[in-house]
Amino acid sequence: MPSTPKNPDHKPPVPSDGAAVVLERQTQRVEPPKMYQVVLLNDDFTPMEFVVLVLQEYFNKDRETATQIMLRIHLEGRGVCGVFTHDLATTKVEQVLQAARHNGHPLQCLAEPVE
Repeated sequence: MPSTPKNPDHKPPVPSDGAAVVLERQTQRVEPPKMYQVVLLNDDFTPMEFVVLVLQEYFNKDRETATQIMLRIHLEGRGVCGVFTHDLATTKVEQVLQAARHNGHPLQCLAEPVE
């Protein structure tokens, strides 16, 4: 048979001399998760319109923003689509790569840690 707890109300113990016991609250330091940027790389074969559609569908960009990012990818060789936690970034990369392969495009996408 289980024994009855000695302090059923879970109150801090009171010393026998009647003085109160003060418990210090210890705060825990929780660091924010490391963030990753999802980057699309330029190639000479993937149509610009497909890149715009990927940015709209998988990164929730409006048409104007998606077009600006697509032009940055085209002119600079790469463009950041968004910044996410590791799990979300890797999921986005897999979604983009799967969509590109399904449509026959060699579009490359990767996740890089944000410094």
